[in-house]
Amino acid sequence: MKVCPLARGVKPPGREPDVRVNAERKREQACGGSDQPCLKKATFHFRTLHSDPEGSVIDDSRARGKPMELIIGKKFKLPVWETIVRTMREGETAQFLCDVKHTVLYPLVAKSLRNIAEGKDPLEGQRHCCGIAQMHEHSSLGHADLDALQQNPQPLIFHIEMLKVESPGTYQQDPWAMTDEEKAKAVPLIHQEGNRLYREGQVKEAAAKYYDAIACLKNLQMKEQPGSPDWIQLDLQITPLLLNYCQCKLVAQEYYEVLDHCSSILNKYDDNVKAYFKRGKAHAAVWNAQEAQADFAKVLELDPALAPVVSRELRALEARIRQKDEEDKARFRGIFSH
Repeated sequence: MKVCPLARGVKPPGREPDVRVNAERKREQACGGSDQPCLKKATFHFRTLHSDPEGSVIDDSRARGKPMELIIGKKFKLPVWETIVRTMREGETAQFLCDVKHTVLYPLVAKSLRNIAEGKDPLEGQRHCCGIAQMHEHSSLGHADLDALQQNPQPLIFHIEMLKVESPGTYQQDPWAMTDEEKAKAVPLIHQEGNRLYREGQVKEAAAKYYDAIACLKNLQMKEQPGSPDWIQLDLQITPLLLNYCQCKLVAQEYYEVLDHCSSILNKYDDNVKAYFKRGKAHAAVWNAQEAQADFAKVLELDPALAPVVSRELRALEARIRQKDEEDKARFRGIFSH
């Protein structure tokens, strides 16, 4: 494998060195000279650049505000990155020029990383097949620069700034790095952690935990036939987590996200009282009075014992409507008095 390190941005003269030797030497240094596999988590910022004289930037993790986290030994789609980070120490910065045979799958990886940065499913828009098969489908990745790179693969430069190197057992794996068995075991623990954070008033952090648990289950669900018993069982596990996530979004006043998620639940489970109640609160918050009243009426129909709670929400909604009407009248009087 030929991967040419560019020390401090200066390309070494002459023949490209064989990094297999350099990587092994530096890997032994990083692992204290041990012959044991140095399986670890690497956290780093990266910039991906074209290898032409202009060296234009394709991706920059710093611009997105979130570093890359890579678990070594988890069969990452871009194996050359594992080779690169194995040669680096914490706090080190280096550049690597990688041949096209090592960068051919970069467009697919970049699409997933961009999805993650935007809070989307990293697999969104990808079929369940190997990366090479996806490339030959000639479908758009949704980014013109990645489409061009996919159609015309080329060597790339990776600028790596190593922030942290962690040994096995010293970190909690991210959901995307877990095996299916690890995901299934992790969900109850992540759920409990989210509940604890919510009770302590750390709503944003709790929402992130619920999101991670949902991501684990969604990933498992994608591998099941929709509507099958296993698929339904996973969906029943997702629903309470999604409702907890919606509760966090209600507190954060992100009402339209609550409307979307609760509606998606009710499209499948039209007897879910909590979904009606949370959607009713979100409708009330964005002045959808009729929709809020309809949802609260459905709550009463499904669970009459919640009448005191529903009455309180309806009184609050009516009070807000009266106050808004009075403010509107005062504003109109001011307009017409001039």
